[in-house]
Amino acid sequence: MAESIFTKIIRGEIPSHKVFEDELNLAFLDIHPVQPGHTLVVPKKQIAAWQDLDDKDYIALMEAVKRVGKRLKDVLGSPFVGVRIVGVDVPHVHVHLIPFSTVDEFNQPQDLTAEPDHAKLQEMANRIAF
Repeated sequence: MAESIFTKIIRGEIPSHKVFEDELNLAFLDIHPVQPGHTLVVPKKQIAAWQDLDDKDYIALMEAVKRVGKRLKDVLGSPFVGVRIVGVDVPHVHVHLIPFSTVDEFNQPQDLTAEPDHAKLQEMANRIAF
């Protein structure tokens, strides 16, 4: 399998707006956020499908997802943080955490054509990083 863009981000070859890192996982802001604070949590080991993670890595990923989701909720004051595992766009397990107040906000489609606002993303990363 070719290296994913997330593997390159993990190695520091591509810049990102990191908000959390531990031994097994990395969390960074999505450059095309559905809502402000939209974060991706990825295992450092490149595996294409979440079902193929071994139990240790799956549990560690979900613990990181819970920890980052709680941070988003606490810092941003969002009543909800939704979870999506889509897995079709990048062959590397990644969990989307999307802070939201209404179902319409959560279901808003991503605009993948928009130019990322890196200044705004960095400001958000500084706010929620831990």
